[in-house]
Amino acid sequence: MKVLLLKDPREGELGADPYVQEFASHGLQATLVPVLSFEFISLQDLSRKLERPEAYGGLIFTSPRAVDAVKLCLGEKVIREAWYNHSLREQWNEKSIYVAGRSTANLVKEIGLSTLGEESGNAENLAAYICSKESSNSLPLLFLCGTLKRETLPRCLNENNVPLESITVYQTSPHPSFQQALNDYFSEQGIPASITFFSPSGVRFCLKTIKKLAGDSINQIKFAAIGSTTAEAMASAGLTVNCTAEKPTPQDLAACIRRVL
Repeated sequence: MKVLLLKDPREGELGADPYVQEFASHGLQATLVPVLSFEFISLQDLSRKLERPEAYGGLIFTSPRAVDAVKLCLGEKVIREAWYNHSLREQWNEKSIYVAGRSTANLVKEIGLSTLGEESGNAENLAAYICSKESSNSLPLLFLCGTLKRETLPRCLNENNVPLESITVYQTSPHPSFQQALNDYFSEQGIPASITFFSPSGVRFCLKTIKKLAGDSINQIKFAAIGSTTAEAMASAGLTVNCTAEKPTPQDLAACIRRVL
C-alpha cells in the first residue's frame, strides 16, 4: 500500500529517510514530499548568547532546526574553537539542556551536549517537565525557536514563574516545489492509502492542495499525525485524524498506520 509523508528530509543525511525505511519493513511504499522551507536568522545574536553560558540556566530545543542554527554558529572559527577546544561546551553541559523528542535529542548530542526531557515528545509535555525541575530563582532558560512557534511552552513556564528568554533563529515558509511535487505524486501514483502530516505548518500550507487533488476520494484516505499538536491542527482544519503516533519515531508512526489500514 502507498503512503504519503509530508515532511522534510534532513539536510546532509546519508541513505534513505528513516521513515521510508521503516515503512518498507512493514510492507508499505512510502513517498516523502518536502512541504516546508527554512531560513536561518539572528545567528550573530545567537552566537553572542552561546558565548555567555554564565548568563543562562540552560537551553531549550523543541525542533531539529533549532539545533541546526547552533551548528551554523559553530561553523564560525572563533566560537567553534571555544566550543570544542576550550571550556564553552563544558560550561553548557553544567546547565540543563532540555529537548522535545528523540530526533532532536540525537542532534543535540552530536554537538556534545547532554540532554534532559527527550521522552516528553512535544513542547507541552516538555514544558511540564521543565516546570518540575526549575524554580523562579533560576537563571533564565534560553529557548531557540522558529517564527511559527506555539505559545504553549512559554505560557506554561511564565505561569509557573520559570524565567525564560526566547530567540527566534529560523523562519518557516512553504517549500517552493511542494505543489508541483504533490501534483506529480497524485498524477503518477494516484490516491494514497494514508497521508501523514508532520507539523501544524504542513497542515496550514498544503491541506488545500491535498483536498483539491484528492477530490471526493479524500474520504478514502487514512490521515495520520506525528504527534498531538499536529493532530489538533488537522482536526481544527476539518480533517478526520485516524491515528496519532504515540511517539514521534518511525517505528511508532508505522505501527500506528498499520493499525488503521
